[in-house]
Amino acid sequence: MLFEDQRFLHEDLERLEQGISDRVAEDPRHIRDRLNRDHQISGFLSRIQDQSKRLLDIYKDTEGLRSKEIQSISTGDPFDEFYKQLNETKDFHRRYPNEPVENLERAYKRKAPGEGESATAEVDNLFTGEEAFGKFLDLTTLHEDYLNLPGIKRVSYLQYLNMFDIFTPPQCPIKRPDKSTDQYFSYVGGLASYLESFVRRTRPLEDLEKLFTSFDEAFEKAWQANEVPGWGIEAQAVGPAAPMTEGTGEGIWCPDCEKEFKNDNVYKSHLGGKKHVKAAEARKARGATNGVTNGEINGTTENRGPSMQRLKERAIAEREFRVKKLASTMENVRSDTRVNVERKQGMTERERQLELEAFFAESAEAAPRGGESESDSDEDEKIYNPLKLPLAWDGKPIPYWLYKLHGLGVEFPCEICGNFVYMGRRAFDKHFNESRHIYGLKCLGITNTTLFREITGISDAEKLWKKIQEDKRKEKAGGENIVQMEDASGNVMPEKVYYESKACYDAPRRCHPQQASAYSSADVGLRKSFTLQCLICLRRHTWTLLRGPDIASGAQNLVQASKGCQRERQPDVITLQS
Repeated sequence: MLFEDQRFLHEDLERLEQGISDRVAEDPRHIRDRLNRDHQISGFLSRIQDQSKRLLDIYKDTEGLRSKEIQSISTGDPFDEFYKQLNETKDFHRRYPNEPVENLERAYKRKAPGEGESATAEVDNLFTGEEAFGKFLDLTTLHEDYLNLPGIKRVSYLQYLNMFDIFTPPQCPIKRPDKSTDQYFSYVGGLASYLESFVRRTRPLEDLEKLFTSFDEAFEKAWQANEVPGWGIEAQAVGPAAPMTEGTGEGIWCPDCEKEFKNDNVYKSHLGGKKHVKAAEARKARGATNGVTNGEINGTTENRGPSMQRLKERAIAEREFRVKKLASTMENVRSDTRVNVERKQGMTERERQLELEAFFAESAEAAPRGGESESDSDEDEKIYNPLKLPLAWDGKPIPYWLYKLHGLGVEFPCEICGNFVYMGRRAFDKHFNESRHIYGLKCLGITNTTLFREITGISDAEKLWKKIQEDKRKEKAGGENIVQMEDASGNVMPEKVYYESKACYDAPRRCHPQQASAYSSADVGLRKSFTLQCLICLRRHTWTLLRGPDIASGAQNLVQASKGCQRERQPDVITLQS
């Protein structure tokens, strides 16, 4: 029944194509649903390849079964052949009565959770909780393996994320002889396997075999040219001359000790040390094992086959090379992992568990519920709301009395918020602390937003801000221009106070020069002070009179002299205090 198999394969291919087109038309919002869709499409594509190979084998008809069946149908009695195949079908179902019939229409159709599809998606078992469906890397186990390697200093997980793909000194403290151990070989192999598995799980629709093949070809080319970093053919240098600089590129590199020196004198003194001599002998022995002999060093090359040590080094170098290439293709995931680790370091264990539970529950909430969503949408369409009242928490309009009580019908426009209209006083008062109003003030150049409450106009806000800035400038200028002055008695005072006191001392002479000159030549003796307020300078002046035979007559003469200001059209002296 090759014709039936041929027809079944053609139908299966068409159903697979329809299933792929249905899933490509979807646009899931959650990363879990997107990965689940991509893995399903990848499985359909693999099945298409397998079914197509079977169909091609039938068309090729290498054994001639298809041509025999065509001949038996075309040459003999067609009813005999029909009943023969019918009896074979009945005999098969008689022997297997409970054999299920495969329905291709339902096999590849997208099913809702209520139609029998399992709630656990395919990708739920592919990722750990730390990976978060392919958003981050989970290198905690490999970090522990790295810390257990010999000669490794303890580094944090965050530091390890920055250096796990660096295998050359000085960033990598592991020397070349230590890399030949089984422990390091197992670590590098596990790191390469994890990164390759992560790429396959997060990119199911890409042609990864082509990518990995390009990595192998690039490594083979670099290995043949002896250009793999840290895995060149070793040879003992002749003489004390310093080799080419490696490491940071600033000093002199010793290939035997794998150490860098700052200047030539320190390097030459290092060559005579016991540690260097021992390392040089070990390196020379490894060079002889790898096929590099003294004859090669002197210029005569001896043809030797690759040794077991060199083959092991090649296997380790190939895994290191693959780790570097894979890490370069996942640079964005690597940076996101570093940010996620830094964020989680400031969280408690309880907060981490809550975040993880919320992340897994997000995809379940985003998934549609089939008939329930349709019924909900029908109920929403039936809501009667002619007054356009706001909706409550249950999706229904609030009562009209509550609408009037809160004043939700009163409009409060705000020009700073882009002429946005707020309904009700409560929403209007609340919006001054919201991001929209604060952003509008910042666009106007206003940084101190607390002083601009109840201000909604752009011009009013600019005027107030301008006034505040001018007041600040005046206050700052007044504080910076204070000059200290010292009088004849040694008293320190501001410049303004100094000149005011000096003006008060000279005011009697300016206001009443006749009286001042009458006492200027008097002998110093007992004195009597009088305070006069002159309206010329609007200040009180203390004038000193000599104690004469009659103080009162002297004061009266002083007043009479000050009245002479009226004849000169000057203000009067209004007070006289003893």
